[in-house]
Amino acid sequence: MITAEIMQRLKGIVGAEYVSTAQEVIVANSQDALKQVFCAEAVVFPRTAEEIAAIMRLANEEKFYVTVRGGGVGYTGGAVPIRGGIVLATARLNQILEINQADLVAIVEPAVTNYQLQQAVEAQGLFYPPDPSSWRESFIGGNIALNAGGPRCVKYGNTKQFVLGLDFVTPTGEIINAGGRVPKNATGFHLEHLLIGSEGMLGIVTRCILRLLPKPEARRTALAIFATAQDACNCVADFTSSGILPVALELLDRTSINAIEDFEPSGLPRQAGALLLIEVDGLRESVAREAEIVRAMCAKHGAIQFREAADDAEADEIWEVRRKMSPAVARTGKIKLNHDAVVPRSKIPVMLEFLEGLGKRSGFLIPTFGHAGDGNLHINVMLQDDEEDTRRRGAATVQEVFAKAVALGGTISGEHGVGYAKAPYFDLAVTPPTLELMKTIKRALDPNGVLNPGKVFEAALAAHQVGFINSNQPCC
Repeated sequence: MITAEIMQRLKGIVGAEYVSTAQEVIVANSQDALKQVFCAEAVVFPRTAEEIAAIMRLANEEKFYVTVRGGGVGYTGGAVPIRGGIVLATARLNQILEINQADLVAIVEPAVTNYQLQQAVEAQGLFYPPDPSSWRESFIGGNIALNAGGPRCVKYGNTKQFVLGLDFVTPTGEIINAGGRVPKNATGFHLEHLLIGSEGMLGIVTRCILRLLPKPEARRTALAIFATAQDACNCVADFTSSGILPVALELLDRTSINAIEDFEPSGLPRQAGALLLIEVDGLRESVAREAEIVRAMCAKHGAIQFREAADDAEADEIWEVRRKMSPAVARTGKIKLNHDAVVPRSKIPVMLEFLEGLGKRSGFLIPTFGHAGDGNLHINVMLQDDEEDTRRRGAATVQEVFAKAVALGGTISGEHGVGYAKAPYFDLAVTPPTLELMKTIKRALDPNGVLNPGKVFEAALAAHQVGFINSNQPCC
């Protein structure tokens, strides 16, 4: 319970103008892309690590919950105050502090968006590869909290490959400086790695030291359409022996292709089994050679259509097909259970075949697309109504998806995280000793359990409630 005295002390820490109980502010900051609102009692906008540390010390003293929020574009509820308390919104920590060409380093605050960072470094001939689909809105701090990926992680890896150091505030209010600006560091534990993928449960990032690369000289983008999903998957598998590693290798299944054509016709053949979007980058001469290999590989595996971009404008047109996916899929049902799962690349054909059969058995449309190059598939179970029986069947269908992914050697999330949306399924993916070790780490860093409760290994909602109903009354 946030008392009047606590409110006054919060205002004393950050300034009265940066503590809000306004209805519109609370609602906007008490949800993410799931659009399921769990109301905070107040939203606080600190500007410095010292202010955040003071807030966390107060939270431990008065025993109220704190949920950290970045851009709020996640799909698993990780930034949602499901237990109430306050939202600590990082929006004011939004400065790019340094871009160093000689050291290939960027230092930024956590509320810098992925897009802002990419634009800033590319203006200096540099490159920051992680590119989640939400790159225009997602904060770097949130990317770190979820170990975000994106299409380019096939070649370059996820966010964790580009974090050199982090400053963060612990749940009990200590300010920690972990890692540094050098690429090699064998000085003690890598505490910065503990924060990557921690979903805001182990600390609050206040400064990020990121590794950069020289900007690739050239890129080539192509779109290939296959009669069957198996042909497309065989092509993906064959790239491992081709001598090249594409920067992106995206797959859309037949259901996704038809969803796009229904949403905004793009001339894609509705009878096609799958579509691959392939991009290579690097030095101009090597890219030209790799583009030849891509053409030959697609022909070898029976591509019925092949289109290569002649310039950046055409490449952007090809990528627009992929960007249409989310709004296109949303129109195929009333409720979209939007999840990602990961399987080994060699198991993608098995997973796609399973999903096709599952769609027929369950009666739900299940459009599937994603990063074929690393086996990270975005799987959407589409519900046509909001009846409880439909919701329960939808949740059971999602459980089958995750169970199959784990059985194939994969896991229940590649880049969306767990939050509260996947918490009911968490024990499918981790063993009891692994779960207990995670809980031990959480208790050690957050002994009073004040930071981001109700997430990951604490199932705050039943699976069929996720995305549908609120446990709170409307905010007031």
